[in-house]
Amino acid sequence: MIRVALQPEYADFDADVRSPGAAFLATCPTPTSEQFRKKNFWSKAARHLQSAYSGICAYTAMYLPEQGSVDHFLPKNSHPHLAYEWSNFRLASGRVNNSKGSANVLDPFQIENDWFYMDIPACLLKANPALERNLRNQISGTINSLRLNQDDHYVQERCNILMDYASEDITMGFLQRRYPFLAKEVARQGLTPEALRTVFKM
Repeated sequence: MIRVALQPEYADFDADVRSPGAAFLATCPTPTSEQFRKKNFWSKAARHLQSAYSGICAYTAMYLPEQGSVDHFLPKNSHPHLAYEWSNFRLASGRVNNSKGSANVLDPFQIENDWFYMDIPACLLKANPALERNLRNQISGTINSLRLNQDDHYVQERCNILMDYASEDITMGFLQRRYPFLAKEVARQGLTPEALRTVFKM
């Protein structure tokens, strides 16, 4: 994960999402999950969220080739007043969103870029060992809750993209645009394509 900057809501967000959501909450202030499903006005913001964040999942920092999902960072069941607020939305892959649920994870809008490191060639995420213990535990808890290491899908994608860069099939510019966390780690570790070919034994 890397720091994600909150992007401004699109022009029609209030009419599409906030206003109808507020009207619903005025009549049903503590909705059940089923009631929320019937009033999922946030789905109207999905394509705008995808565009605003350039298709990059807030939690994996990897490009989503298909439409991502609208994640409520603070769960709507426990924070219904934020269910229809742009500032509470995070663009997430469906896999990440399902894993996250109502878990207490670090907010991509609040983290620092040096909190998450990656072991190469294992392509496993870890906490920066220089951080204090409590923060390292929060980072490890976030990695586990989101299954960022346990799910081979994410691990293999990270490795595949790095091997494409090692083979010079993609450029650093592409890596920075589509996989900014990987680009940050390649730069931090001083890994050239040639060095990566050695690491991956290509």
